[in-house]
Amino acid sequence: MSKKNIVVSFSGKDSTLALHDLLNSDEFEVDSLMTTVTDAYNRTSIHGVREELLVAQAKSIGLPLRIVRIPQNCSNEKYNEIMTEAIHKIKSDGIKHIAFGDIFLEDIRKYREDMLKNTGVVPIFPIWGVDTSEILNRFLLLGYKTIISCVDLTKLGKEFSGQKIDNDFVHNIPKEIDPCGEYGEYHSFVYDGPIFKSGINFTIGEKKVAPDLMTGEDRFCFTDLIRI
Repeated sequence: MSKKNIVVSFSGKDSTLALHDLLNSDEFEVDSLMTTVTDAYNRTSIHGVREELLVAQAKSIGLPLRIVRIPQNCSNEKYNEIMTEAIHKIKSDGIKHIAFGDIFLEDIRKYREDMLKNTGVVPIFPIWGVDTSEILNRFLLLGYKTIISCVDLTKLGKEFSGQKIDNDFVHNIPKEIDPCGEYGEYHSFVYDGPIFKSGINFTIGEKKVAPDLMTGEDRFCFTDLIRI
């Protein structure tokens, strides 16, 4: 039986692990990666990773990249409109499945399922329901290397931004923080591992604190990762 083509919504470590499993799947054939990029900054949305690093990831993994561009301070309505167009493009390419690296947040899963309802594209959640400690431990045991690109300062200290995720991180992360940052405590950039032909070379730049768009108060600490 032929495999089903699938697009993977790609960002940090969780989606990387979902991609890892799909690349070893007997059911699915990964067609491409899809990521949103904020036009004004040419960086991945939320994670704040430079577009050239995203392109380098896709090249090293050996998969085509679908970049979905969104404007700065994008409204929910505009975001949904842009994503709907992207999903229609996936469907027109003959692909009927898209994978997400979500783990346990029911509202996020429902949002994705509602967004894809009646589009003919079915959402798949390869690591859904797996214990997050188990996910992080497996991720590290597989040999993946990743760095924190952004932290939510209401949940983690500024010192965690730019920190590599390794065994020391696992031991030092506060107990009240989800190990995988599933509540948005942190976001990550994966730069090496089993699915990469070669590691992504980068240097660590400055840290920058950004405000919460709703309150105007300092909320996020981004660490700039610069391609070399």
